[in-house]
Amino acid sequence: MGGTGGGSVSQLRVVVTAKDYDAALAFYRDVLGLPELGAFTSEGGRVSILEAGRATLEIADPPHAANVDAVEVGRRVAGHVRICFQVPDAASITGRLVAAGATLVAPPTETPWRSLNARLEAPAGLQLTIFQELAPEV
Repeated sequence: MGGTGGGSVSQLRVVVTAKDYDAALAFYRDVLGLPELGAFTSEGGRVSILEAGRATLEIADPPHAANVDAVEVGRRVAGHVRICFQVPDAASITGRLVAAGATLVAPPTETPWRSLNARLEAPAGLQLTIFQELAPEV
């Protein structure tokens, strides 16, 4: 399961254009708790870079994406990009995010792959999965 890229990529950075920059920044930085690594201004614009832990890029074909939606939500709802955050307590963090303005699409649901996943519509037009890895069944 290895690639031939030789490890040439050192960072995955997802850039989100938010119409309501202040609301999006407060949601992801202050409520979700992503530390701000830097903030910069340009002519009439602003950007903040938030640390989101280790990054991976998950490539799924349409049938797999539909299956994940069916497990987490019960129907196909995601677009072609969905952002997932692994957290220590999916239920409490989902509650905090909803209280801060996210729309609950599906409550925390245990998946066949032993994680607790919630689905949200969040600021800046992102669909989020908030997930907690569960201990293996014994």
